[in-house]
Amino acid sequence: MRGGTEKPEAPAIPPPRANPDLVGHEAAECGLRRLFDLDRLPHAILLHGPRGVGKATLAFRFARFVLAGAAERLEAGPSTGSGGLAIDPKSGVFRRVAAGGHADLLTVERAWDPQRRRLRGEILVEDVREIAAFLRLTPAEEGWRIVVVDGAEEMNASAANALLKILEEPPQRALLLLVSHNPGRLLPTIRSRCRRLPLPALSPALVRQLIAQHRPGLAADEADAVAALAQGSIGRALELADAGGLGLYRALLAILSPLPAIDVPGLHAFADRLARPEAEDGYRTATELLTQFLARLAAAMARRLPAPEIAAGEGEVMRRLMGGADPARWAHLVDELGRRFARTDGLNLDKKQALLGAVFAIARLAR
Repeated sequence: MRGGTEKPEAPAIPPPRANPDLVGHEAAECGLRRLFDLDRLPHAILLHGPRGVGKATLAFRFARFVLAGAAERLEAGPSTGSGGLAIDPKSGVFRRVAAGGHADLLTVERAWDPQRRRLRGEILVEDVREIAAFLRLTPAEEGWRIVVVDGAEEMNASAANALLKILEEPPQRALLLLVSHNPGRLLPTIRSRCRRLPLPALSPALVRQLIAQHRPGLAADEADAVAALAQGSIGRALELADAGGLGLYRALLAILSPLPAIDVPGLHAFADRLARPEAEDGYRTATELLTQFLARLAAAMARRLPAPEIAAGEGEVMRRLMGGADPARWAHLVDELGRRFARTDGLNLDKKQALLGAVFAIARLAR
């Protein structure tokens, strides 16, 4: 250290399987506790809601509670309490779940692709087939076998059909916890075989409080803007803070400000920067911010009310674009760009061309 001039490191949030804290979802937590206490657990529960609000954290919290012995559950307190599913972080069950070493818990999620050196774009059928083999085994400890499918909407068609077969004939004392931020992408037959538990977005005040706790070095005005961009997701807020999301958003507004005219050199420079291999997180953040901006634009037009300004100049950009197409066409473009960006990511297509195509599509609607 140099005389205290270095900024303190931001407190790290543990991954969901190791996170002992859950805020903002007390009602959902107590509902799960009541199901357990009444011995009325369904064979499958679908936890769904916006990305980054704590769905996976709640899934692992509940898995730990169900797998814990009676002595460890005493730490959780009564089902009416705010900590209804908490167990001691020092307990053996907590530590084994956190380390991924509990014999009665299986986690299914996108696997690492060694060739592309990144996570796969989808959950494959081979990943889901592990569930059937796992559930056929005799429970090693408390009599339950639990599977957490994190990012269930990312299953490809074959994987989804394989999971459906398991849900049609679930084994006794087996619990499947499906975590999804887009349940509409799941097969209707999968949704119908799960008890649904929605988790809403966190309140703006709570997101702002958590930003202050986990990113104390962020200036107040930047923290307010990041909280607004996060739309009730603390996970998203911290990603934006760490990835320079506010700076990217301002750069996007600068690209959009002259529309329907286009600053071609500036656009190419922006796209070149985000298309570099080392800028993958920035590219993903920028595409999400762009579609989010257009969704806010369409909503503001439909309400005939201006959207609250998140960053300087945003209101003027929106006013310029409101003179173009109607809100339905903007909403359609949001969906179309979402599919384009997902296809670019899944097939490893040219990111620069995806960004250029998106801005040109916006320019056409802005005329």
